[in-house]
Amino acid sequence: MSRGKLIVVSGFSGAGKGTVMKEIMNSYDNYALSVSATTRSPRPGEVEGISYFFKTDDEFRQMIEKDELIEYAGYVGHYYGTPKQFVEKNLDEGKDVFLEIEIQGALKVKEKYPDAVLMFITPPDAKTLRERLVNRGTESMDVIEKRLARAAEEANGVEAYDYIVINDNLQECVEMVDRIVKCEHNRTSERMSIINSIRNDLTK
Repeated sequence: MSRGKLIVVSGFSGAGKGTVMKEIMNSYDNYALSVSATTRSPRPGEVEGISYFFKTDDEFRQMIEKDELIEYAGYVGHYYGTPKQFVEKNLDEGKDVFLEIEIQGALKVKEKYPDAVLMFITPPDAKTLRERLVNRGTESMDVIEKRLARAAEEANGVEAYDYIVINDNLQECVEMVDRIVKCEHNRTSERMSIINSIRNDLTK
């Protein structure tokens, strides 16, 4: 059994990353979604251990000191990080693991996991992005404006990503993400062992 792929998904706040990930998990059985740790408070409907691992500042610092996080970063006044144990366990079991994290963390993951696939999800335009944040109804306009300002900064790092996926139609976006992962498994570097085996058998 081959080791799974690590797929890092980022995108502007309001791009629909969480919705896309939820639909991926519901539609396919060969994926695992890593649960991040965060110091922010739960939003309505979020569940401990499923949406996030909600930590105090002290608890989060302890995780850093014990090297229990693949990466961590600050975002809009709070900290977010990726617990290492879950990711490694699923990769070893052959599952493709999605990490839904922001751009700072994604670049840190790429340093530790050079084979990780970086995927950036974006709405088709800025107008749609603003509408989605407002319609979500979970944050004040002050926080929304901070997120939009941060989005403008995030655009400067997209060049480091392997793929940009436009989330205009949810189902089309989900299918595109799945196709990209399947294509990654068929890269030449991933399949050379098969070719080498055939070569060896044919030249005996």
